[in-house]
Amino acid sequence: MHSHRDRADDRSPLATLYQSLDQQRPATLEGLLAGVTLLLPILDAIPNAAIFIKDAEARYVLANTTLVQRCGLKRLQPLLGKTSAEVFPAQLGPGYTEQDRRVLEEGRVLEDQLELHLYGSREAGWCLTHKRPLRNPAGEIIGLVGISVDLQSAADSHPAYQRLAAVDEHIRRHFHQPISMGELTRIAGISVAQLERYCKRVFHLTPRQMIHKARLEHAHRLLHSALPITEVALRCGYTDHSAFSRQFKQLTGFTPRQYRQATAGQMD
Repeated sequence: MHSHRDRADDRSPLATLYQSLDQQRPATLEGLLAGVTLLLPILDAIPNAAIFIKDAEARYVLANTTLVQRCGLKRLQPLLGKTSAEVFPAQLGPGYTEQDRRVLEEGRVLEDQLELHLYGSREAGWCLTHKRPLRNPAGEIIGLVGISVDLQSAADSHPAYQRLAAVDEHIRRHFHQPISMGELTRIAGISVAQLERYCKRVFHLTPRQMIHKARLEHAHRLLHSALPITEVALRCGYTDHSAFSRQFKQLTGFTPRQYRQATAGQMD
C-alpha cells in the first residue's frame, strides 16, 4: 500500500503537467510554455526524475534541473534548441531522438517504458520513461512532454515481499532460459493477476519487465567483452541474434553493436 502511494506521488507532478497542457491547448508551443514555466520550480524539486518538453523537431524547449545535470551542464540555456542526439554521447543520443520522432510523427504515447540509460557517471541505470505528444486546438502535434523516472529500490516492507523476493531470485538465476508466468506464480503461490499487481508495487515493474531487466543487465556486462554479439544473445536467454537486437533496441534506443561502440568509446 505504501509503495503504491509513493509511486503515485512520483508521477503526480507530470500528471498535473499533462492535465494543464491538455486543458490549455494553445495554438503555439511558445504560448503553452508561457504557462508551464510557472511549474518549473516544482519540477526542479524532483531529484530522481528527468522532465522535459520538446518542440515538433524534437528539440528541448524546457527541462528540469535533474535533466540539465545529467547532460553534464550547469544551466538550462545550453540545452535549449538541441535534440538528444546533439546532447548525449555519440551512438546513444540518436536512439533517444528516434523514439521522440515516433511520438511526434505517429502520435504514439509511451507509458512505463523500461529503459537502460548511461548516466554522467558512465554507469548504467534503469528508468521508466513516459512520453506524450502535445497538440494544438486543431489536434496537430506541436511537441512532446516526457519524464524518465529512476527505477526505485524494492519496497521490502510490503507484506508480499518475501514471496516476490523468491520470484526475483528465480529470474536472476534462470534468465538465460525461457521463464513462464506459470513458474513464477507457483513460486509465489499467488494468481497471475496478484503477481502482476504485487510486482508493480514491490519492484515497480511487471514480471516480464523484470525478466528483460535481468537479461539486459547481463548483456550490458557481456558487451564490454570481446564475445560475438550472437554469443551474447544466447547467454542472455534469446533464441537468436535478431530477437536480442530487437529487444535491446526497444529498451535502450540503440542496437547492441552501437551500444558496444559507444561504451567502448566512454571507457577509453
